[in-house]
Amino acid sequence: MLMNDFYTIEYLQREPNSVSCRIVFNAQHDIFKGHFPQQPVVPGVCMMQMVKELLEAQTDQPLWLRDAGQVKFLQLITPDIQPMINISWQLGEQGYNVKAAFSNDTADLFKLSGKFETK
Repeated sequence: MLMNDFYTIEYLQREPNSVSCRIVFNAQHDIFKGHFPQQPVVPGVCMMQMVKELLEAQTDQPLWLRDAGQVKFLQLITPDIQPMINISWQLGEQGYNVKAAFSNDTADLFKLSGKFETK
């Protein structure tokens, strides 16, 4: 679990079937020491895990990523960036159809469209 260790939520707004939040990274976290020592960046797998954790917190269910139909890493995210994360979902027959995006004030940083299912 990365929440409250690798990152913390600074601001959160809930709506039916969506959540928006601003997060702050722990720049001293060991992940940044290995990825990469001279130029720390948020690993893509961590971005995907953050979407999963935030969605689990909203649905109050343990989930797993069943299908990542589209994943786009558009810009490097460094520990000093405080991205806004927007996640929306629709409950389908076999789980949650999810769209997620990380952005800063000027650009999209990461996008994911996929399906999460309950464990």
